[in-house]
Amino acid sequence: MYAVIKTGGKQYRVSQNDVIKVEKLPGEVGSTLEIPSVLAVGYGESLRVGSPTVEGASVVAEILGQDRDKKIIVFKKKRRKGYTKRQGHRQSFTNIKIREIKA
Repeated sequence: MYAVIKTGGKQYRVSQNDVIKVEKLPGEVGSTLEIPSVLAVGYGESLRVGSPTVEGASVVAEILGQDRDKKIIVFKKKRRKGYTKRQGHRQSFTNIKIREIKA
């Protein structure tokens, strides 16, 4: 069984016991959270697609960790003008493990 969920403006195809990295979600490490925005649920050859979400479906996940990604460097330059700008960014993320798909 698998589900397509939407969180943090992105969509993920998840199954039970999958570990995924998503945009930062509120909660403590070890706590569980319920993701109600399930766009599709599939089992074998059958597929239920919601409009926009599947009615009564949700995904239960456990928070494994809250962390920040590696730093990326944003560098801007305009040639022949002497303009350069260097900026760094670290995105926060949450590691979650999918415990159960309720369909």
